[in-house]
Amino acid sequence: MLERLENPGLDEELAALVEPFDRHNKTLVDNVHPVDWVNPEPAGRYHLVVIGAGTAGLVSAAGAAGLGARVAMIERRMLGGDCLNYGCVPSKALIRAARAWHDAARGHELFGAPATSGSGDFGRVMARMRELRAGISRHDSARRFRDLGVDVFIGEGRFVGPDSVEVGGRRLEFRRAVIATGARPFVPPIPGCGEVGYLTNETVFTLTELPGRLGVIGAGPIGCELAQSFARFGSRVTLLDMAPHILPREDRDAAKIVEDSLIRDGVELECGVRVVGVESRDGAKIVRYERDGDGVELAVDELLIAVGRAPNVDGIGLEAAGVRFGKQGVEVDDRLRTSNKKVYAVGDVASRYKFTHTADALARIAIQNSLFFGRAKASDLVVPWCTYTSPEVAHVGLYEQEAIEQGHEVDTLTLPMADVDRAVLDGATEGFLRLHVVKGKDKILGATLVAEHAGDLLSEVTLAIASGVGLGKIAGVIHPYPTQAEVIKKTADTWRRGKLTPFVRKVFQLFFRIFK
Repeated sequence: MLERLENPGLDEELAALVEPFDRHNKTLVDNVHPVDWVNPEPAGRYHLVVIGAGTAGLVSAAGAAGLGARVAMIERRMLGGDCLNYGCVPSKALIRAARAWHDAARGHELFGAPATSGSGDFGRVMARMRELRAGISRHDSARRFRDLGVDVFIGEGRFVGPDSVEVGGRRLEFRRAVIATGARPFVPPIPGCGEVGYLTNETVFTLTELPGRLGVIGAGPIGCELAQSFARFGSRVTLLDMAPHILPREDRDAAKIVEDSLIRDGVELECGVRVVGVESRDGAKIVRYERDGDGVELAVDELLIAVGRAPNVDGIGLEAAGVRFGKQGVEVDDRLRTSNKKVYAVGDVASRYKFTHTADALARIAIQNSLFFGRAKASDLVVPWCTYTSPEVAHVGLYEQEAIEQGHEVDTLTLPMADVDRAVLDGATEGFLRLHVVKGKDKILGATLVAEHAGDLLSEVTLAIASGVGLGKIAGVIHPYPTQAEVIKKTADTWRRGKLTPFVRKVFQLFFRIFK
């Protein structure tokens, strides 16, 4: 039985994000937006003022304070930002639970496990997520950062000049500032959405009951991950997108494997369609869309919109600070400086790579460059990413077409997971590793990996690209057998065997005839 607690006095916007307000969400709020928090008195001129306490802001503040700088950090919502509160942490908890349900359902057929029957407990799934999120939240808590030496201000932060910010009636002067306000779900102007109501990644984790029918608009990473998870829980899920197929930015062969997996899990795909409106009728939400010129209606109990992210640039006084910005976010140079050389911007508000790990890396660059006259460049980063469907799709570096457009002659090597013994034993043969290398050489330009744990496996390739390690050296590294990571060594071995040209083979044959 879900035990609801009394709202401690959160405003309406925040209260909606921590529903249901149980003991787990109370712990979360106590850590990342304590209602009894008293903002400190400004401590003179700060070396660094950080606006936003998501990953980029937290890393900026903690890193600078750890080096001895006088630091202030401002957050209007909840410390931890998207990643902790309604992004990486809660979504991966749901994905893991959905995989467990899926494995239980298929275990008898594949492995002779005891047969299962009956329905699962979605409420327990969500309670587990809230409990784990609350436990992790202590790492991002206001009190922890205060103890690290950061002056933590909870409230609306706004530039009031080129070197000053105001929060809660207090004026903070700074030598340098970092904008780390992140991004929010982008909701397209679909007629009727506002009246009917919808979910985004910020509110979907407040559900306590499984929707019988779920519509998902947007077949990018967030849409695909959640569509598959809810289908595995038992919802009837329909996934809609204007693009002709899911994950349009990924390798087409990789996206096709995920597409087939979603269909097997019961997701109904409606790609190449245009949503034209939403309305309420007979207790349901009716999604109206066009397919090949024909009008179609879809009745759902809940509607999730996952079509992208919009940078948080409004309401923070960028004009007063002389900071240029646009629809894509705050404009920065390669060293993350804005048009105001005292102000830097990092994370989702200023980067096309909207990932937690990128926000972390960019924050470290901003610390170097803003406080120590560093020359670190964002363009030097090698950025991997992963979509956590089943199987996962992970990528780093260039896609083949990108490499060609940049003037590279490319050799492409593809090794299916079905050729890897551990994948066969695990019953996880869907997928492949695809490497793009400079033609005739072993230099890796990019890689796409489709596998059950692709995100965990890709780091070896990322390290190789970042460090200039070629396939020749990877082929010489001993990998433990049997592991799925052998797909990397096997692909390197395939490259090395390709060096055995007919001419080289004839030379070896001559050698062995001479030395009998």
